Amino acid sequence: MSFIQFFRILWARRAIILLATLACFIAAAVVVAIVPPRYTATSRLMLDLLKPDPVTGEVIGSRSAKEYVKTQMQLIKDYRVAGRVVDALGWTSSPALAARFAERGESDNLDFRRWLAQGISYNTEVTWVEGSNVLAIAYSSPSPDAAAKTADAVRQAYVENALDTKRETAARNAAWFGQQTEKLRTQLAAAEKRKTDFERANNVILNQDNSDPEMSKLQALAQSVPMAQAAAAAFVPPSAGQLSQIDAQIAASARTLGPNHPDIQVLRQQRVAVEAAVARETAAARANSSISGPSADNLLSAQTSKVLAQRGKVAEAQRLAADVQVLRNQFDKSAARMADFEQQAQTTQSGISLLGSAVTPDSPEFPQVGLILFGATSMGFALGVFTALIIELLSRRVRSAEDLSNSGLPVIGAMSRSVVEDEGGVLWRWLGIRMPQAKQAS
Repeated sequence: MSFIQFFRILWARRAIILLATLACFIAAAVVVAIVPPRYTATSRLMLDLLKPDPVTGEVIGSRSAKEYVKTQMQLIKDYRVAGRVVDALGWTSSPALAARFAERGESDNLDFRRWLAQGISYNTEVTWVEGSNVLAIAYSSPSPDAAAKTADAVRQAYVENALDTKRETAARNAAWFGQQTEKLRTQLAAAEKRKTDFERANNVILNQDNSDPEMSKLQALAQSVPMAQAAAAAFVPPSAGQLSQIDAQIAASARTLGPNHPDIQVLRQQRVAVEAAVARETAAARANSSISGPSADNLLSAQTSKVLAQRGKVAEAQRLAADVQVLRNQFDKSAARMADFEQQAQTTQSGISLLGSAVTPDSPEFPQVGLILFGATSMGFALGVFTALIIELLSRRVRSAEDLSNSGLPVIGAMSRSVVEDEGGVLWRWLGIRMPQAKQAS
């Protein structure tokens, strides 16, 4: 089939094509006139993912940021947020909405507030601006002012819900840690009492670091005895140096003076006195070492026996002290966590930044009149062409010599016909409708 043949078929069936096109155009125009317009307003906010929490210092990692953002997108359309919007806008007091609620189907078992919240969630669309921390909250409504107002209300409700959820979670954690802290306080007091009673009953007292004071004394004695013995062996009398100086003076004077010289005689007398002092100091040192040696050994032995006798009691006291220390550490950590969560329960930081209010839309998003009319007209034209081709295939006609040539039949010749038209006959022929010819005047 050539293009000329195809065009002839369409021209022959032009009435069908025109009617289908007009029908679709009129139907689209009726839809545009009947369907109420819908305006869409967008409100934006930013999630502070990279900024640490001012109370906890926590930062959301880059790996979990995507999942976190998706979770927040779902929470924006949650009933808790939508219910806050209903309350903030006062829709539960609207007679018109109450009348629409009364006309709902019997299969709908939702209460009034949840029914209104469901409508808000249905008309809310949340999108994530890729490559950023920005969320766009779009709300559609028949009124442009209502669309902008509700979009801002949804955003504000989400921020308040996020802050309340954060506070409620922190308050629950603080209450739980408070219970644990009180339990640990009771256990710590009981452990300290057991330790004190054991020390009092067994006359065992530990140092601040839970070490045994008697063992410390034993270690000090074990170090002091060898040191005392070494000091006695290396004892040098204080007068020994003076005695050496006098001997040196006598030797120097003997070179120039006689043995009976008065100066030499005086030096010899001094030497005798100093030598006697050295003898007395040496005797006293030996006497002290002979007395302190056995005494130190006795003290060391007695202290060793005392430590060995109390080893079991000291070990038990140290075990009780270790229990006290463990419970004290647990109590301190639990009390610190309770204080942290109590502080978080009073925070005013939601971790969300608002990026300006929604702008009232000037034109509706739906219906787009030009696009709908053009699409309907195009669809009607295509439907008319398709219908014309189907009818032509069911009732094929010979419209030109080309139709006979394509069918394989020999063409002997072709002739044309002249049509005499009355007034308005051109229009009827163009529409494909045959009208009886008017009689020509004689």
